[in-house]
Amino acid sequence: MPLLEGKKVLIAGIANHRSIGWAIAQAFAREGAQLAFTYQERMEKYVKELAEKIPGTPTILCDVQSDEQIDSAFEKAGELFGGKLDTFIHSVAFAPPQELENPFHQTTRAGFQTALDISAYSLVAMARRAVPLMQANGGGNMLTLTYMASERVMPKYNVMAVAKAALECSVRYLAFELGEFNIRVNAISAGPLNTLAARGVSGFTTFRGHVETAAPLRRNIEQGDVGDAALFLSSNLARSITGEILFVDAGYNIMGA
Repeated sequence: MPLLEGKKVLIAGIANHRSIGWAIAQAFAREGAQLAFTYQERMEKYVKELAEKIPGTPTILCDVQSDEQIDSAFEKAGELFGGKLDTFIHSVAFAPPQELENPFHQTTRAGFQTALDISAYSLVAMARRAVPLMQANGGGNMLTLTYMASERVMPKYNVMAVAKAALECSVRYLAFELGEFNIRVNAISAGPLNTLAARGVSGFTTFRGHVETAAPLRRNIEQGDVGDAALFLSSNLARSITGEILFVDAGYNIMGA
């Protein structure tokens, strides 16, 4: 039987065909999951085009900076999934471009607030709405995406690194609080991938080249590697794993440089 046969999954944060969220969606669809995507208004065209590639996948408008839209999105997800939810995938991150170009000590208050709100608080806000649907299901699984810049300095990652650190801490607190409801919360720390967000970081191409030579497996990862790892963490095979940060980076995180 497919690993996620009949499982109801809501995925937030798909932007285009290079998105990690899209790779996860493809892996989940392959294993029998029933999917729904949320989208930001400016990404509507791209998300709906991708949804059409997986028959029967609805799309739901949701700006993660709007509590009203988050409420509406989860209400619609509940209607689509019969009041239950197995898995919620949070693949949402953003920082104003200038905050990734200017020195970190010049980070503006507004830029800091935006990065933390969208990239970290959105997980907490959406988890709160997902909990009742997962409780009705007898449990569930939440999964978000992070990056090792939360632990080590990556030039030009700046305030996004701070946001990822906050996101990882949020994973641990959510895992602690939601465990009594049989809800697991984990994160995947992926190696550098050619995504829309990554292209906004100066030096990305050079760093990806460095990883290819320095990682123990002597290669970079691809989106599908993260999709398969997410599949594992969202399946019954990972039923006793929660509060963890799983590195999917060809081993680069263990290296000193």
